[in-house]
Amino acid sequence: MQKTPNKLGIWTSTSLVVGNMIGAGVFLMPSTLANYGAISLVGWVISAVGALLLAKIFSNLSKLLPAVDGGPYAYSQKGLGDFAGFLVAWGYWISLWCTNAAIAVSLVSAMSTFFPILGNNAIVAVAAGLVAIWFLTWINTKGILASGKLQLVTTILKVIPLILVAIAGLFFFQLNNFIPFNASGGTFFSAITATATLTFFAFLGLECATIPSSSVDNPDKTISRATMLGTVITTLIYIVSSISIMGMIPAKNLQHSVTPFADAAELVWGSSARYLVSAGAAIAAFGALNGYILIQGQIPFAIAKDKLFPPLFAKKNGNGVPAIGIIISSVLVSVLMCMNYTKGLADQFKFLILLSTLTILIPYLFSTAAYIIIRVGNKINTKSGWISTILLSSFAFLFCLWIIIGSGQEIVYWGFLLLMSGIPFYVWIIWLRDRKN
Repeated sequence: MQKTPNKLGIWTSTSLVVGNMIGAGVFLMPSTLANYGAISLVGWVISAVGALLLAKIFSNLSKLLPAVDGGPYAYSQKGLGDFAGFLVAWGYWISLWCTNAAIAVSLVSAMSTFFPILGNNAIVAVAAGLVAIWFLTWINTKGILASGKLQLVTTILKVIPLILVAIAGLFFFQLNNFIPFNASGGTFFSAITATATLTFFAFLGLECATIPSSSVDNPDKTISRATMLGTVITTLIYIVSSISIMGMIPAKNLQHSVTPFADAAELVWGSSARYLVSAGAAIAAFGALNGYILIQGQIPFAIAKDKLFPPLFAKKNGNGVPAIGIIISSVLVSVLMCMNYTKGLADQFKFLILLSTLTILIPYLFSTAAYIIIRVGNKINTKSGWISTILLSSFAFLFCLWIIIGSGQEIVYWGFLLLMSGIPFYVWIIWLRDRKN
């Protein structure tokens, strides 16, 4: 089938999934997990299984509802009703501001290897971050195809250093570096729960291909394939690279490394190789920022089309892009990024970032519940169909609950309050809608 002009194809959709999952944060993950020991690899495997279960649910939902925009919001709204859909969109939209602000900060940090002034001068750092945010905002207002092409290029460039280090590291492998297996000092279960929670955060974004559905060519097939393919590619990169890094660098050294991939590259190719990895980290952040800026306009657009958000967000520019939603979101992202460089607000910003992760997990939870309802509505005709639907939904739902619990009581509490903060806004929107009718 010939590709429709000005729409995302299989590779650009896949790059949206891979590119949004692989941000600059993954370059620091081996150091974070070194405190737990080799048991963290079990956490990686379990979180990967959970990610693949969720990817399968989103893949199936994209086939059942191929023409709806909004991904988790649309599925929750169709399966569980307007209120559930609104809560999902509200939390997801807030999380996007925080996520993009954090990515902008990590981009500036990665670029400081090449431009040291970015690490020493807050004003220059803020200016660089704002330039990146608004350059990519401009790119995304030019049309989804332009953004998709940029995403494909940055995704290829960012995975190259990860793959090179992962493969080369297998030739510098030392089994002694995996002893002790559990270095956390706690039980196996607590260590696995902690590492699975940490590593699953690296899979956030697996649903991104489902959000701009109407802008995807042949969405019933393309989105499904892109979601699964992107998650599988990312899983392989994560696990193989983690094994290589842990096998190359002793845990006691890895715990204190702020550039584990760069340290590994230096062991293999010499000191100049760390610039390759630093460039990869910068490109990873740049690509993830581009992908999420694309998404930050699609979520309010989808909910506004259903008259659950101000109609302003449903308008498209001449390039067929919900530019107003992108611009308003980027203003909020810019404010939050600046907070990170304001001493008095830095702690609040970091806490908000942690909360934003939970507000993405909630849509996953709602989507798994909605999947059963939507699937039943499409009339399952076979016993095997019933069994597979129930098993897939149940395992994915329980996995999401487990990860949410693993986030900690305080984060769950504040995350719940953050979601509930949208209720007054929802009541106001419904009142306005009913008044017009």
